[in-house]
Amino acid sequence: MDNLAPIEIPWKSGAWTALPVAAEEESDGRLLVTAAEGSDAWRHTGYGFVHEDEHALLEEWDGERAVEVSFIAAFEAQFDQAGLMIRVDAGRWIKAGVEFADGAPQVGAVVTAGKSDWSVAPVPDWAGREVTIRASRFEDAVVIRARVEDEPWRLVRLAPLEPGVEAKAGPYCCAPSRAGLTVAFTSWRRTDPDEALH
Repeated sequence: MDNLAPIEIPWKSGAWTALPVAAEEESDGRLLVTAAEGSDAWRHTGYGFVHEDEHALLEEWDGERAVEVSFIAAFEAQFDQAGLMIRVDAGRWIKAGVEFADGAPQVGAVVTAGKSDWSVAPVPDWAGREVTIRASRFEDAVVIRARVEDEPWRLVRLAPLEPGVEAKAGPYCCAPSRAGLTVAFTSWRRTDPDEALH
């Protein structure tokens, strides 16, 4: 595959799954998004509830390119979260990013196919720094990687995604337990996908 230059996606090209309290583009190009208290994305598993009022700014995902989202956030309350969402429909979606859980920032993903699952790993040194999440389609899967600033990419998740299925993707944030979470999204772009799993 020829290496192609990353293409920035304009914030205005996406549509919200649920409107945030505020979303304002700054003069430096960042999008500041304030999440509503109680916003979340989850289906059934362990907690018994369905939440589908996440603030995800999505556009059609061209599977020939990877999609990347970068952001900076001051997480401080349980389940504050931001990252990248991939959505096929209400019952099939993936969210990946950083979530504040049990007193520390955690990098992880929720993969949902009717019911949600969740996996995280602590990344306390990522607090307050720019995080990038990248998703690449690879055969019958999506490969999700993350990094902070210019540090090496790390694999977050390899999840099933049917070849050819139409999906939307873009930045998202949620604040399940408080008001006032504001996330600075610094970039949303198309780029070269991973060419291999390892």
